[in-house]
Parts: sequence; C-alpha cells; structure tokens
Amino acid sequence: MLNRCSCRTLHCIIFHASGVAVIALPHNSTRHLPLMLCCFSTDSVEDELELSAVRHRPEGLEQLEAQTRFSRKELQILYRGFKNECPSGVVNEETFKDIYSQFFPQGDASTYAHFLFNAFDTDHNGSVSFEDFVMGLSILLRGTIQEKLNWAFNLYDINKDGYITKEEMLDIIKSIYDMMGKCTYPILKEDTPRQHVEIFFQKMDRNRDGVVTIDEFIDCCQNDENIMRSMQLFENVI
Repeated sequence: MLNRCSCRTLHCIIFHASGVAVIALPHNSTRHLPLMLCCFSTDSVEDELELSAVRHRPEGLEQLEAQTRFSRKELQILYRGFKNECPSGVVNEETFKDIYSQFFPQGDASTYAHFLFNAFDTDHNGSVSFEDFVMGLSILLRGTIQEKLNWAFNLYDINKDGYITKEEMLDIIKSIYDMMGKCTYPILKEDTPRQHVEIFFQKMDRNRDGVVTIDEFIDCCQNDENIMRSMQLFENVI
C-alpha cells in the first residue's frame, strides 16, 4: 500500500539473462506504479472526481469498480494522478511519449512508448482515456496469469493480426534496449536484441511455421519459471 507520493514509473517488458521475455518492474518495484499516481489525500470524493473542467468524463466509480479489480479509494488515487497529467481527461500519443520518456532519460523511450500506447488504446481512436488506462492497469496489477499474458501478447502483436512474427518481437525488443540505454547496458552489442529474439522465438514457435500464436505464447510463458515469478511483481503494488 502506498503511504506517500509514489515514484511514477511505467512497467517495462524486458529480456532477462535467460533470454526470455518477462513482464517486470524496475528496481524497488514495491515503490513503483505503472504511470501517474499521486499521494493519498483527505479530499472529499466530490473534489477527487470533479469532472466539470475535463473534456472526457470517465465512467462512474461504481461501474469502474465492477469492471476492474480496484477499490473505490484506489480508483480515486489513480484518477487524481491521471487528471494531474491529463487535464482534458484523455492522453494522446505525443503526450504519452513525453510523460513516459521522463522515466528513462538515459535512453530513447519513444518507440517503446508508441507500442505501449497502442496496447492501452484498445479502441484504436488515437487517445487513451482514464477507462482505457485503468482497465489495462487492472489487468497488469490484479489480473490472472492468463489475462496478463493475453495483454503481453497484444503488445507484441503489433499489427493485431493474431500472430507474433520474429520481426514484431525484434521491433519490441530493440525499442526496449533503446529505452533502457547504455546506462543499463554499458556493453551493448548491436546484435544482442536479435540474439535474444532468435533464442526466445525458437522456444515459442513450436510448430516452426514462422509465427507465434497466442496459445504457443501462453503455453511457453506458463512453463517458464522466470516469467511466472515476474508476474508476482505486479501484485499488491497499491
């Protein structure tokens, strides 16, 4: 449970030394939340959810409570952080990139932020509303293993055709290396992302047809101890 202002850090999907993709938080993961959060407040519910000045009105608290795994208080905290960064009630891709890039000054986060934005923009209208954000966050923090892996598959499936190709996986992994920068990977060979993808893609593409289906993706991840262990990092963050 957060008790003061939180560090505002998005989750990142990285490759561990074992060469498998995992969903993980940066160091000190218990102190971080995906995207913008502010500290607990004693303000009233009416003050917390004052919407008269915003362009997009989110759904009522009761409906969002029913649709997510967040409590009323947690939704209030999330909304305050979202509204502080996005007063209009929605965030477009450029703003999302600007916010995200603040957390990774040692690298270039723009490409990964683009992929992540598209994963949150579920209706593909070019903007992420509070509902979009909190629905995705609910899965990442409180969802089942199956739900989290479905979300991760959607991120890797860049063109949304239901398959992950080796090039799609490489694009995501390259963007992660770019984002983390040489501060994190001081000795970074240019072919390292491709080497990781080759190892992991072969592991996933069990029928050797050149693409990874969602069943192959989930089955492979569920049988990898590193990935399963990483899923627990999201639990009880707030």
